[in-house]
Amino acid sequence: MSSHAGHGHHDSHSDRDAHVHTHGPGAAGAGTEFDWNVMGPMLEQEAELNSGPYEEAARWIAALPTAPEVRRVLDIGSGPGVVTCLLAEVFPEAEVVAVDPTPALLERTEDRARRLSLSGRVRTVEAELPQDADRLGEADLVWAGNSLHHMGDQRAALTRFAGLLRPGGTVALLEGGLPTRRLPRDLGFGRPGLEARMDAASAARFDRMRTELPDARRETEDWRALIEAAGLTPQGTRTFLLDLPAPLSGPARDHVVTRMTREAEVLGELLDAEDRAVLDRLLDPEDPAGLHRRPDVHLLSARTVHLGRRD
Repeated sequence: MSSHAGHGHHDSHSDRDAHVHTHGPGAAGAGTEFDWNVMGPMLEQEAELNSGPYEEAARWIAALPTAPEVRRVLDIGSGPGVVTCLLAEVFPEAEVVAVDPTPALLERTEDRARRLSLSGRVRTVEAELPQDADRLGEADLVWAGNSLHHMGDQRAALTRFAGLLRPGGTVALLEGGLPTRRLPRDLGFGRPGLEARMDAASAARFDRMRTELPDARRETEDWRALIEAAGLTPQGTRTFLLDLPAPLSGPARDHVVTRMTREAEVLGELLDAEDRAVLDRLLDPEDPAGLHRRPDVHLLSARTVHLGRRD
């Protein structure tokens, strides 16, 4: 499993398959594909920018009339632990377990928990999922943030997550949403619609990633139906918005630059020469029309959460 997209990110096909996360958040299960000294801070920054929607989602779960007493939470594909610690704050009586295959990201989780005085309730488990699910123990909440799509047989994996729930417990499945938007459709140069073409390239890359996963099985992305197939009762679906309008703060602009730099690297072969030239201009810190200087850069995304309850 490689699920760093989940907490970082984010949930467009670009977010998921460019492996620029991912709780979110993206990556090889062994965690050796990336320089985590570079990727770790980027994932952390992305999750911090998205902490508002994540906290809204967690508080929605906590306020449900059918919500159980949450004593133990599993954060599946926890990445650098931003959401892990957020869950510990929203559920103050719970032990929260960060589950991830990448030791460098689990170290970041432990460091963050120490800084926030949460070490007594936050712990980490290095695990490859779904095969290591049986050693995670029971939970009242399983938070799967953009991680299920990194598992070949999503139906079987979700069924295993459901099996970890105590009676009355909930799976929170973060899948879907909308592609992130950062720029106007017409930049004033190049062909209009650059981000839409990047989405199409990311979707092709995502499809290729899915087919190459062990035990890959094509599945209709009807998440409510998958929740029911896992033996759970659907509890509802909500979408949470991140809306940072122009002009962006310095940290948000820096994040947009970092993310688009990464996307240009991983999607370049799937874009034509004109779009690659446009990206070069956008990433040039000296270009007045580039991301560093233009006043219309923004950050808009939508993250969807699907809930299933064990009766």
